[in-house]
Amino acid sequence: MKQILLVFIGGGFGSVLRFVLGKVLNNSQSQFPLGTFIANVLGCLLIGFILGLAARNNTLTQNHTLILATGFCGGFTTFSTFAYENHLFLKSGDFSSFAIYIITSFIVGFLAVFGGMFLTKFI
Repeated sequence: MKQILLVFIGGGFGSVLRFVLGKVLNNSQSQFPLGTFIANVLGCLLIGFILGLAARNNTLTQNHTLILATGFCGGFTTFSTFAYENHLFLKSGDFSSFAIYIITSFIVGFLAVFGGMFLTKFI
Protein backbone atom coordinates (compact mmCIF):
# COMPACT_ATOMS: atom_id res chain seq x y z
CA MET A 1 0.00 0.00 0.00
CA LYS A 2 2.88 2.36 0.80
CA GLN A 3 4.36 1.83 -2.67
CA ILE A 4 1.04 2.66 -4.34
CA LEU A 5 0.78 5.85 -2.29
CA LEU A 6 4.32 6.90 -3.25
CA VAL A 7 3.61 6.40 -6.96
CA PHE A 8 0.31 8.24 -6.56
CA ILE A 9 1.92 11.26 -4.90
CA GLY A 10 4.79 11.45 -7.37
CA GLY A 11 2.45 10.97 -10.32
CA GLY A 12 0.19 13.76 -9.09
CA PHE A 13 3.04 16.25 -8.91
CA GLY A 14 4.37 15.18 -12.31
CA SER A 15 0.95 15.46 -13.93
CA VAL A 16 0.31 18.91 -12.50
CA LEU A 17 3.70 20.15 -13.68
CA ARG A 18 3.10 18.75 -17.17
CA PHE A 19 -0.30 20.48 -17.24
CA VAL A 20 1.23 23.82 -16.20
CA LEU A 21 4.00 23.54 -18.83
CA GLY A 22 1.40 22.83 -21.49
CA LYS A 23 -0.76 25.77 -20.44
CA VAL A 24 2.18 28.16 -20.36
CA LEU A 25 4.11 27.02 -23.45
CA ASN A 26 1.54 25.48 -25.80
CA ASN A 27 -0.44 28.14 -27.59
CA SER A 28 -3.06 28.05 -30.30
CA GLN A 29 -0.94 30.11 -32.70
CA SER A 30 1.90 27.58 -32.84
CA GLN A 31 1.43 24.11 -34.30
CA PHE A 32 4.36 22.76 -32.27
CA PRO A 33 3.46 21.57 -28.73
CA LEU A 34 6.50 23.09 -27.03
CA GLY A 35 5.30 22.38 -23.49
CA THR A 36 4.75 18.71 -24.26
CA PHE A 37 8.06 18.46 -26.08
CA ILE A 38 9.91 20.03 -23.14
CA ALA A 39 8.11 17.73 -20.68
CA ASN A 40 9.12 14.69 -22.73
CA VAL A 41 12.75 15.73 -23.03
CA LEU A 42 13.03 16.77 -19.37
CA GLY A 43 11.29 13.57 -18.29
CA CYS A 44 13.79 11.52 -20.27
CA LEU A 45 16.66 13.44 -18.76
CA LEU A 46 15.21 13.07 -15.26
CA ILE A 47 14.46 9.36 -15.43
CA GLY A 48 17.92 8.70 -16.84
CA PHE A 49 19.47 10.70 -14.03
CA ILE A 50 17.31 9.14 -11.30
CA LEU A 51 17.72 5.54 -12.43
CA GLY A 52 21.36 6.06 -13.30
CA LEU A 53 22.00 7.47 -9.84
CA ALA A 54 20.10 4.62 -8.22
CA ALA A 55 22.11 2.02 -10.14
CA ARG A 56 25.48 3.77 -9.78
CA ASN A 57 25.93 4.20 -6.07
CA ASN A 58 22.74 3.05 -4.33
CA THR A 59 22.06 6.52 -2.92
CA LEU A 60 18.35 6.19 -3.70
CA THR A 61 16.15 3.69 -1.94
CA GLN A 62 13.42 1.74 -3.73
CA ASN A 63 10.91 4.19 -2.25
CA HIS A 64 12.84 7.17 -3.67
CA THR A 65 12.89 5.49 -7.07
CA LEU A 66 9.16 4.77 -6.89
CA ILE A 67 8.16 8.34 -6.05
CA LEU A 68 10.64 10.02 -8.44
CA ALA A 69 10.99 7.71 -11.47
CA THR A 70 7.77 5.70 -11.50
CA GLY A 71 5.56 8.36 -9.96
CA PHE A 72 6.85 11.78 -10.92
CA CYS A 73 8.37 10.91 -14.31
CA GLY A 74 5.45 8.61 -15.08
CA GLY A 75 3.02 11.43 -14.36
CA PHE A 76 5.17 14.07 -16.01
CA THR A 77 5.62 11.99 -19.15
CA THR A 78 5.31 8.35 -20.08
CA PHE A 79 7.83 8.98 -22.82
CA SER A 80 10.63 8.98 -20.27
CA THR A 81 9.91 5.39 -19.32
CA PHE A 82 9.62 4.40 -22.98
CA ALA A 83 13.01 5.96 -23.75
CA TYR A 84 14.65 4.32 -20.74
CA GLU A 85 13.29 0.88 -21.64
CA ASN A 86 14.66 1.27 -25.15
CA HIS A 87 18.00 2.30 -23.67
CA LEU A 88 18.02 -1.00 -21.77
CA PHE A 89 17.35 -2.95 -24.98
CA LEU A 90 20.24 -1.21 -26.73
CA LYS A 91 22.54 -1.58 -23.75
CA SER A 92 21.90 -5.32 -23.63
CA GLY A 93 22.35 -5.66 -27.41
CA ASP A 94 18.74 -6.76 -27.94
CA PHE A 95 18.29 -4.86 -31.19
CA SER A 96 15.32 -6.91 -32.37
CA SER A 97 13.30 -6.15 -29.21
CA PHE A 98 14.36 -2.51 -29.50
CA ALA A 99 13.06 -2.30 -33.09
CA ILE A 100 9.86 -4.21 -32.37
CA TYR A 101 9.10 -2.14 -29.26
CA ILE A 102 9.63 1.19 -31.00
CA ILE A 103 7.71 0.29 -34.15
CA THR A 104 4.78 -1.35 -32.39
CA SER A 105 4.59 1.36 -29.72
CA PHE A 106 4.33 4.12 -32.30
CA ILE A 107 1.94 2.27 -34.60
CA VAL A 108 -0.32 0.96 -31.85
CA GLY A 109 -0.14 4.28 -29.98
CA PHE A 110 -1.22 6.27 -33.03
CA LEU A 111 -3.93 3.74 -33.87
CA ALA A 112 -5.21 3.87 -30.29
CA VAL A 113 -5.44 7.67 -30.41
CA PHE A 114 -7.35 7.57 -33.68
CA GLY A 115 -9.48 4.67 -32.42
CA GLY A 116 -10.33 6.56 -29.23
CA MET A 117 -11.27 9.63 -31.22
CA PHE A 118 -13.40 7.48 -33.53
CA LEU A 119 -15.22 5.93 -30.54
CA THR A 120 -16.25 9.37 -29.30
CA LYS A 121 -18.55 9.65 -32.30
CA PHE A 122 -20.79 7.01 -30.68
CA ILE A 123 -21.18 8.82 -27.35
